Amino acid sequence: MPEEGIELMEKPSIMTLEEIIEITRTFRDLGVDTVRLTGGEPLVRKNFGYLVEELAKLGVTLKLTTNGIVLDKYLDLFDKIGLRKINFSLDTLDKAKSIFITKRDYYQRIMRNLEMALDMDMHIKLNVVLIKGVNDNEINDFIALTKHKDLSVKFIEFMPFKGNKWDWSKGVSKEEILQTVGDKFGKIETLQNPKHSTSTNFKVKGHQGSFGIVSTITNPFCDECNRIRLTADGKMKNCLFATSETDLLTAFRNGEPIENIILESIKSKKHSRDGMDVKMDAEHYEQNRSMISIGG
Repeated sequence: MPEEGIELMEKPSIMTLEEIIEITRTFRDLGVDTVRLTGGEPLVRKNFGYLVEELAKLGVTLKLTTNGIVLDKYLDLFDKIGLRKINFSLDTLDKAKSIFITKRDYYQRIMRNLEMALDMDMHIKLNVVLIKGVNDNEINDFIALTKHKDLSVKFIEFMPFKGNKWDWSKGVSKEEILQTVGDKFGKIETLQNPKHSTSTNFKVKGHQGSFGIVSTITNPFCDECNRIRLTADGKMKNCLFATSETDLLTAFRNGEPIENIILESIKSKKHSRDGMDVKMDAEHYEQNRSMISIGG
C-alpha cells in the first residue's frame, strides 16, 4: 500500500464472495482454466477459506499471489484443495530494507512461512520488482536461493502505474539482469517457456531452482499474453495498462447475461500495452488505477 494510503471503495461496490464465485463460473464456461487470486493482499479478505474451497469445486487451477504474512493459516487448506502454486511478493532479502519498504516488521514471519510452504512442496515463485538504488544489488542474493531450494525467482522490470513516480532511469533491464547473474554464476541455461508465459525463464547450471524475467518495458510479451483481470469492484481489464474497463458487476446484479459482454471486451484488447508506445506516456498511465487497486 502507498504510505499515504489510497481512496477506499464503498463496501456495496465490492463483489461479494458469491458474486466472485458465480462470475468465475461464467469465465470457466467460456474456457478460462486458471484463476489467480491476488490483491492488495487476498488473504485478509473475510471468509477467504470459503472462497477458495468453492472456486476449487469449479475445476479450475487455482494460484495465489500473497505477501506471505498470514500464509501459515491457510497452507493446510490449500494443500487439501490443491492450491499449490503460490507467488510471494518479496522485493528484498534484507530485513532492515524490508521494514523500510513495507513500514512493518514482518520479515521473519514471511521467511518462516516461505520455508513452511517449501517444506510442503508447494510450487513457489518470488516476485521481485527491481529498482535501481533500492534492491538491484540483491539480484545475485536471490539467485543464490535457487541453488539448494526448488523455487523460482521472477524478476520484474519496474512498470509505470498511477502514483508510483515511474521513471525508467530507475529500471533494471532484462539484459542487465542476465549480465549481473552471468558475471557471478557463469553459465546460464535458457529454459523452455510454458505456453502464454509472461516471463522468459532461465536456470544457473547446477542450481535446483530457476529464475525468470518479466521484461514488460524492454521486451514486451504481449503477443503471448492471454490474461485478463477482474478487479474487486467487478471491472474487467484486458491489460494491466488498460485505462478502459468493462463493468461486469452491474450487469450481473441486474440479472443480465455477461457472456457476450466478456467476449466483446476481449475483442477490443489492443496489440501491445494498451497502445502505449515505447516512451510509456505518463498521460496514459496516470489515467489508470494504481497497481494496488488493479490486482498485482
